[in-house]
Amino acid sequence: MDDDSPLSRWERRSEVPLGVASLLFLFLYAVLVLAYDLPEEWRDACLGVLFATWALFAVDYAVRWRRSGQRLRFVRTHWLDSLVLALPLLRPLRIVKVYDAVQRRHGQPRFSLHARVIMYATLSVTLLGFAGSLAVYQQERNAPNATILTFGDSLWWACSTLSTVGYGDVTPVTPLGRLIAVGLMACGLALLGAVTGSFSSWLIQVFSREGDERPPGS
Repeated sequence: MDDDSPLSRWERRSEVPLGVASLLFLFLYAVLVLAYDLPEEWRDACLGVLFATWALFAVDYAVRWRRSGQRLRFVRTHWLDSLVLALPLLRPLRIVKVYDAVQRRHGQPRFSLHARVIMYATLSVTLLGFAGSLAVYQQERNAPNATILTFGDSLWWACSTLSTVGYGDVTPVTPLGRLIAVGLMACGLALLGAVTGSFSSWLIQVFSREGDERPPGS
């Protein structure tokens, strides 16, 4: 993509505001879920800001779709942005894009490709795990026969789900909670595969360099 194209200029200007909006969304969503005694006017204000962040993402998506000139191809090539617009829980992942943009602005990345994959995967797991814990706790805490009764239970469940361990001591019982669980399982498998593949590739390169450094005839 041309760095001076209208789409590139818009993305450079909007990436930081959208990253801030992602953090604000996650913070306000945590307040709404965890603050039981929040006054009604404050709760309404938080909901209003949450809807405003969604509107901000919708405007950004519409502008980039319009400036790209790709129509349906834009939806396929920017699938993460499409998911973020449709599924609010994925909105914190925009923070990963901001981190990547900051690295690119400083020229050559300071870390190797393998290290960056691991860092991005770790950041994504942390954001998804926290957001998923909030969502599942919101759905499960008042459900009949629920086993996830505290936010600590929800965090433990998210950790075991994303790590693909799945102890089964606490599990969601509501339909929406189980749907969130399926999404976290898929994300956990994908991110774990990315980290494992990157680490394996790094090990192969290390061993290959060690083999090249052996003296002739050894």
